[in-house]
Formats: sequence, C-alpha cells, structure tokens
Amino acid sequence: MNPLPVQRAHELHSASPETRWLIESLWADQAVGIVGGEPKCCKSFLVLDMAIAVASGSPCLRHFPVPRKGRVLLYAAEDALHVVRSRLEGICSHLQLDLAALDIHVITAPSLWLDSELDQKRLLDTIDRLRPRLLLLDPFVRLHRIDENLSSEVARILGYLRQLQRQFQLAVVLVHHARKAARHLRAGQALRGSSEFHAWGDSNLYLRRRDEHLSLTIEHRAAPGKADLPLVLQGTDDLLALCLAQQPPAPVQPRNSAEVQLLRALGEADVPVRFSVLQKQCRIRTETFCKLLVHMQAQGKILKTAQGYRLTATPASASRSL
Repeated sequence: MNPLPVQRAHELHSASPETRWLIESLWADQAVGIVGGEPKCCKSFLVLDMAIAVASGSPCLRHFPVPRKGRVLLYAAEDALHVVRSRLEGICSHLQLDLAALDIHVITAPSLWLDSELDQKRLLDTIDRLRPRLLLLDPFVRLHRIDENLSSEVARILGYLRQLQRQFQLAVVLVHHARKAARHLRAGQALRGSSEFHAWGDSNLYLRRRDEHLSLTIEHRAAPGKADLPLVLQGTDDLLALCLAQQPPAPVQPRNSAEVQLLRALGEADVPVRFSVLQKQCRIRTETFCKLLVHMQAQGKILKTAQGYRLTATPASASRSL
C-alpha cells in the first residue's frame, strides 16, 4: 500500500499578500489559465508583454505591477522566431529595456504536441532544467491533434498542464481562440471547443474588439475581476506595444444639493411658501430641512414670514440668478 500524502488544514502553506500575484490584479501566482479572444485581438502581444513584465519586474501593460520578477519560458507555435524577437524588442523599446538582459527562454522546436507523451516528457524535462516562474504556450490550436469539442480529450491535456503547475510551482498561460460572432456571449463562454477551458483557469484574460476599440476582461477564481478595460496598440512599424488606455475622467455632474433645491423652489414661487409645502417640494427629511432653514436664514438668503418662507431678494431676481 502507498497512501496519498495528507496534512492538517491549519498546517497548509499560506501565501503572504505580496506573493499571491504573479502580476498584480492581472494573473495570480502559480495560476493556470487562458488568454482568449477572436483572431487579430492582440493575444500574442498581451502574452509577450506578460513575459517581459515578469522577466524584468516592470508593470504589465504599463499598469499592473510585478511583485517579484522571474524566469519565463515561451513557446510561440504560430509565429516565426524572428517575429517573436522583433515583437519582444518592440515592447522593450517602450520600456527602455535591453532584451538581452531579460531571463526569457524561447522553445525553438518546430512542433510541440501536448497530446503526445513524448513531447509532454520533453516539456517537463525542459521545465525541470530551467525552473521558470511563467510558462507561455501560444496558441492551443497549434499544440494538439485532438477534437477540442471533446471534454475528455481536452481535460487530459489541461490536466497535464495543471500537473506541471503543481509539480514545479509555476504559472501557466495558454492562448486560445474564441469563436467568431460570439460577442453576445460572456467572454469565457465564447471560447472555442469544450467548456473545460473556461472552468480550468485560475486566472483568465479575454480580449475583444468592437470596431476599432480593443478591451480586456479579467477573471479570477479567488479574487475580484474587471471588465472592459480599454487597450491600445502603441508605436510604429516593428516597435509596437500593447498598453492600458488612459480613460478620460467621468464628467462631474452638478450636485443637486438641498440648498439649491430650496432656493429654486422659493425662486419659482410668487408668494411665501409654507413649511409643509416647501419640504414636500424639496423631498428633504424634517430634521435636515429644519437645520437647513435655520442655516440659510442666518446667512440672510431667506426670510421667514407669517405666510411662510421667501427669498431675501425679489423672486424675479432670484429666479434669474439660478
């Protein structure tokens, strides 16, 4: 007999707040998950930005801090190696970083099949040798020969990646395509193939393009997420980098204060207004309303008469001032 290892619940390792994030608010430490979106939504730019952020300790997308930098292992199955280098150098130029100084390792094998026991063993041995903090695999469709709609087949590959995460205590980012014309669906539900993809992720990032506007939705299993963060691709030619757009501040709406309501109500009246009528018009609690009347009388803005309250100024002039 070989029993499974167990441990008392209170003896389990607990992470300090600074070690709970690989990239703060964007990707949990040692999390597996999906970067998803339709084609041409800058998914590759996002994962390369994550690679540079983790390797350098610079904020991802110029916004999300990296508490502790570490080694990155990347496999880009869809892009030529010179394109990968060019994109990494473009991002580095925005951050004034030297790519040669960053601990980013790129798998150069022509193919990597996650449904192959041989390639699974080769990837495991590579991770065992390099011990990265982050593994990036882009995209899933080029990494297997299975039916993505069969949960049993998808689950075996995702289970293998979860095993890597637990064995080597690293984060795993898997790029996956969303179905076309699925914008009416929740971001995770728009992913191609089995629902296993959405359920698998501890942290998931979804990119969506509406006309010329690109947005990012963040989901976490154990932390609050964010939706529809605007992104822009900045730079020219080969020097491009994805950045979180600066959102203009929301316009400040004029505050319809109790004092303004009271002055407007009196300004619109041709005769003094009784307390009960005035309070009903202003919809203010009795205690608050009494204090307001006393305060405004002390300031000389209103007068109390036997018939009710009126403005100190004439009604016509008070109305014009409002």
